[in-house]
Formats: sequence, C-alpha cells, structure tokens
Amino acid sequence: MVTNQSIASELTASEVSNDSAAEPVQAFNKEILGDYWPGIQLYYPPVKYAPSLGIYEDLEAAAARMKRHAHNTPAHTLIFDLEDGCRQKEMSRQLLRQELPHFSRERDVTIAIRVNPFRTEEYELDMAMVRDMADHIDVIMLSKAGEAYGAAEVRDLSSTLFGLNSHITIQPIIEHPKSLKIAPDLMQYNTVKHVVFGIHDFSKAMGIKITPEHWTTELSYFLNQIMFEARIAGKGVIGGVETLIGSSSMPEKFVEPNDVRRWLDLHGENESRIVYKHACQEAAMGLTGKQVIHPGHIHLCKVAYVPSPTEVQHKIKILKAAIEADALLSGAIRFEGEMLDPPMFGKALQTLLRAKALRALNREDTSFAMTVLQLMPTQVIRENWPYGVIL
Repeated sequence: MVTNQSIASELTASEVSNDSAAEPVQAFNKEILGDYWPGIQLYYPPVKYAPSLGIYEDLEAAAARMKRHAHNTPAHTLIFDLEDGCRQKEMSRQLLRQELPHFSRERDVTIAIRVNPFRTEEYELDMAMVRDMADHIDVIMLSKAGEAYGAAEVRDLSSTLFGLNSHITIQPIIEHPKSLKIAPDLMQYNTVKHVVFGIHDFSKAMGIKITPEHWTTELSYFLNQIMFEARIAGKGVIGGVETLIGSSSMPEKFVEPNDVRRWLDLHGENESRIVYKHACQEAAMGLTGKQVIHPGHIHLCKVAYVPSPTEVQHKIKILKAAIEADALLSGAIRFEGEMLDPPMFGKALQTLLRAKALRALNREDTSFAMTVLQLMPTQVIRENWPYGVIL
C-alpha cells in the first residue's frame, strides 16, 4: 500500500536531485501531481498570408519565419493549426514534416497540433502527418470534438495515438452544445488531461452574440459548466482566444502585479487592459491555460496566470505559520490580521502547485511544497489538487 509518507518521500527525492538550487525543476512526478499545464498557448500559423505581397508564403519563407520566431517563443505551448486558421493545409503539413524534428526537446515548449474534425478527409491527411512525426508531437487538439460521433472520437483517437507514441495527449475542443452535453464522456479517457473552450465556434452554434470586451461574462454560464465537470474528472480547462490586438507589448521584466498595473496605466492600450483583465478572471477561476493569437499577448497573459514571486513567498509564509502552530490539518491561526484555517492553507498550497505546474516554481520552493504534501493524507492532497492519480 502506498502511503502519503512514501509518496512525499518519492516526490522530495525526485525534485531535489539536481545540484542547481536556482534552476527551475525539470523532473515532475506525473503520477502524484499530474503533468505540466498547457499554460499560455500561442497559435502559430505554419504557412502565413503576407498582406504586403498579397500572397501566401512559400515553403522556404515559412521555414525561415519559423526558425526566427517559433523556436524562441516564450509561450508554454506552440499550436500549429491545421483547421480553421489554415488555408494552405497541404503545404502546412509538408512544412511540419520538415521543421518539427528541428525543435529542441530540451526546451520547455509543448508542441501541439490542431487537427481537422474527426474522420473528415483533411483529418485523415493530418493523421498521416502525425504518424510520421509522432516522436516530435506532445498534444493533438481535436477540433469540434464529439460533434459527429460523440465520445467515440476521443476513444478511437486515443487508441491510434497509443500505438504511435503513448506520451501524446488529447485536448478536445468544445465548440458546440453537443460537445458540452457530453463533456464528462470526453473527459473520461486518460489521454485527456485538459479540454479547450472554443468560445467563438460555441457562441456561433448557440446563436449568442459575444463581444471582445465582455465575452467572459456573456459565456460565463457555459464556462462554469465545463469547469464543474472538469473539476470532478480531475481535468484542466483552457480558456478562450482574445481577438483584440494592440500595438504595444509589455516587457518581460514586469512580473509583479503592481508593476504590471503601472505599465498598463502608463503605456498600455485599452486592448491590453482588456486581455489582461480576462486572463486574470480565467486564472482566478482555476483555468490551466489560455490560447493567444498574438505574441504580444504571451507575457501579458503569463503574468495573469502564473503566481508572482511575491505571492509565492506570501503563501509560503502562511504555510510555515500553519505548520509551526500545528494547524495545517485542523485548527486556526491569526496571520497578518486575518483568521486562517485549513481551507485557506489548502489554497496557499494550490498557489505553489499552480506555479510549479506552469514551470515557475524554483527548486527551493518546490522542495518546501513537497514537505507540506508530506504532512497531508492522500485524500487531502486530492481535495487540493485533483490532477494526479494518487487515489
């Protein structure tokens, strides 16, 4: 029988094996905490239209652009879209065959392929490319998941991928009320770790007019439904794509909330403020990722999703005070003018684990989080963090 003591010991050993204390932890115990989260996912067009020339890129130009930008992206995930955003589908597949092997697997960038709807002609062509490139792909995003054949789409795709590369996961995109209705069925497969809320196709299917400024409110009822089912299933939810694009990008040196707000006040445009506000709302709801279509949105959404260094240290102080008072599992403490009890301590731990899942928790703080887990029964760990498979 596996106990929480042995689990935590295994975690601690695996997390602190590297001598470099300042370097972010690479090892991640998937069995206990689940894999890294999708984080900020950048839609990257394989073959792009060139407005200045009035034509699409050729293969050589697309490959050169990919080498300049895609290989150095600060996004957590690169999405190569072969569906709605792709006009030159065959050339895009040819480009991916040529370029995917050149992506460094040592970098912390997830490679995702958004394929066409299940069993369509383009889907079959997409899957032929996936078969050839399986060793260079991390995620398959299934467009319009479940709309034609129900959850069997994910079942059959899971079976196919298992024979190619068992590490490839599936992110079903919920783009229709049919998909939302069977969301629990789509989430039942082990290959599914996160689902995507495709807000634009979904609102179109529902006949709901959404606005770039207020879509988080206009679709909140349906997003809450997805979140509810995902939490029960221990899956993550990836938020909606913003269509607003400004002309300024926030420098990556701004990571603390006060600095971000100051930059937005002094240099940000209305578009940037809205995107940041939506990302903060999604992060507060516990979403595990967000899709963006412009590189300028990457850092803006990252600072909304990733706990800041100051927030991480504040949560560590709370947990240390709880441990010192022997109140981590029962009891209450007074901390900086507040009464805090175990639910608050669980939320503080969630902040640390969220930072870790988004590759932003340093080795020392990760070791502390593992120490806190060692003090908790497995059921409490599961209550605080449902993404692993410890039970």
